[in-house]
Amino acid sequence: MTRALPTHDAPTTRARSALLTLLALVTFAMVAACAPPADGTEDSASGAEVSSEGDLAAEDGSAMEGSGSRVALSPTAEGELPSAITGDGGELQGRDLGYLEGDDATTGYLAVPAGEGPFPALVIIHEWNGLTDRVRQVADDFAAEGYVTLAADLFQGQVGQNSDENRALMAEAEGNVVPNLNAAVRYLKGRDDVTGRVGAMGWCYGGGVALSFGLDGENHDATAIFYGRLVEDPEALAGMDHEVYGTFARLDSGPAPESVERFEAALEAAGVENDLHIYDDVDHGFWLRVDGDPEVRSGPALDAWQRLKAYLDRALGG
Repeated sequence: MTRALPTHDAPTTRARSALLTLLALVTFAMVAACAPPADGTEDSASGAEVSSEGDLAAEDGSAMEGSGSRVALSPTAEGELPSAITGDGGELQGRDLGYLEGDDATTGYLAVPAGEGPFPALVIIHEWNGLTDRVRQVADDFAAEGYVTLAADLFQGQVGQNSDENRALMAEAEGNVVPNLNAAVRYLKGRDDVTGRVGAMGWCYGGGVALSFGLDGENHDATAIFYGRLVEDPEALAGMDHEVYGTFARLDSGPAPESVERFEAALEAAGVENDLHIYDDVDHGFWLRVDGDPEVRSGPALDAWQRLKAYLDRALGG
């Protein structure tokens, strides 16, 4: 059912309390769900060349990319998945970006489409181990689709190598997540080649963070969640002023399908438009790593990708 999106007042005390505890819950709830891929592999922090322009972006956001750091517009064809998630992502085409004032360690990754624009923009949020090359390659793929894409760095350039390190990084970042993402959105909105419409999306830990940011962060226009910690309180969700996209897995336990169903019911009760889907026969992490089991994951991943492209077009005008 399609409904007009409501205009919401400021969150009540109860709702704000729920928001303030969400990030803490995200930190500890992802431990089992965000385990390394079944094949034992994890993405490296920097396995490919990145253009080394990590200086803080100009205050007005008018970063100047040379022709060598822009991504050719090349949207996926019907039936085609983005190369990063199939393990076929190539050499990185974007550049490092310091976007958080007063924090030299925080280094995001910026991928900009070729052409004058203006383009809609995305902030993408990494998993529990930090900003890896797989996520950077996804940023390149979104730039090829026509989005100025900033892969945020919530862990100050650090990448965990095991569960204990990942937990420590999440705990250390907890109080700084929303200010970090606020700075990312402000940077993108300040660029001359951005339309002013910005979305946020993430996977696992980053999916829960994207939802929290949609409720309590800088004003933006889209929230896309791939698994991750959910909110099941309609009062808390009433603060969401745009449609929510979500992709989940039937064999997942973080979140379990029952939790997704309660989340959907809460969104409906809050009057928040949504496009959620639980895919059968796949587990946590299936979309970002189709190459882990391409025979099983390719079909659901393609459907999720086609839904995502349509959603971003609706929400951001891509």
